[in-house]
Amino acid sequence: MPSPSSGATTAGGERPRYEVADIVRAYGAVYQRTHGVSAAQAGVLRALTRCRTAALGGHVEACEACGTRRIAYNSCRNRHCPKCQGGARTKWLAAEQAVLLPVEYFHVVFTLPHELNALTRVNPRPLYALLFRAAAATLQTFARDPTHLGAELGVTAVLHTWGQTLTQHVHVHCVVTGGGLTPDGRRWVGSRPRFLFPVRALSQVFRGKFLAGLRRLRAHDALRFAGNSLALADPATWTAWLALLRTRNWLVYAKPPFGGPDRVLKYLSRYTHRVAIANERLVFVGNGEVRFRWKDYADHHRLKLMPTTPPAPPPPVAKAPPRPGADRCPSCGGGPLRIIETLAPLRGVPP
Repeated sequence: MPSPSSGATTAGGERPRYEVADIVRAYGAVYQRTHGVSAAQAGVLRALTRCRTAALGGHVEACEACGTRRIAYNSCRNRHCPKCQGGARTKWLAAEQAVLLPVEYFHVVFTLPHELNALTRVNPRPLYALLFRAAAATLQTFARDPTHLGAELGVTAVLHTWGQTLTQHVHVHCVVTGGGLTPDGRRWVGSRPRFLFPVRALSQVFRGKFLAGLRRLRAHDALRFAGNSLALADPATWTAWLALLRTRNWLVYAKPPFGGPDRVLKYLSRYTHRVAIANERLVFVGNGEVRFRWKDYADHHRLKLMPTTPPAPPPPVAKAPPRPGADRCPSCGGGPLRIIETLAPLRGVPP
């Protein structure tokens, strides 16, 4: 009888002890009954539970040396699945390698104040787009100023909407060239060593550009007000809220140059194909509790544990066995595996 192999492996070659899919199977039905879940969100939960199970079909591999057989089930390929991002990350890295310049780079992060969270939740598309525009315009404003560079920067930006503790924390990561081309495109102007632009000034310009764009969206009736942002529909409340935002410290963080182009790409790929939480961060699932690791950047990047309480006591969660190597026989460890049979998806059978 072939042995099933259905999990993604860690960097050390073993399958994580717990998976997000385990949590969804244990608590997903209760969560959907007690929370408002859209059709798209329900589809994601369904994909996570079916990923690399018989529900999606697969194939049988056989060792050319000893004949041992193993079942490998198909992946869901959902962008929110922790087990399906490794391949996409690798492809992205390869594609970006061709366009990365052999120059120094800076990492700049633009963060929205949490006072904007409620409005962002009901207006994600226009406000995320505004965040990208304001961040890029801020960088280019400084770059085009002859007192700084007098040149056109290269910027790659990646949106992140949550933090390490899985709470809403909207920010955009920008990988920025340490210099740029002159307006005529004939000469490269490099930045000062280990310094791009003054962070405090970046913060002030970013705040101004974002708030100006926010006022334009309101003037064109392009914003919705609902839930905790409903009160902002009142003009007086809106005006007072904007005044409050102007007093807030809008965080802009700039790191020193990366070690080189390859390091830039590898760092950024962690954000382009990152899901809400990786399986490797899960520490414990059971007894009505889920615990996971998180990095506290405010406390010298220390790793800590975050406990969460699921919506109902869980059924027992089986510990997944280690997964053998993807291309070597799990029995003899030497023979290569080849596909000898394809398995059709099982219809109507829960994973």
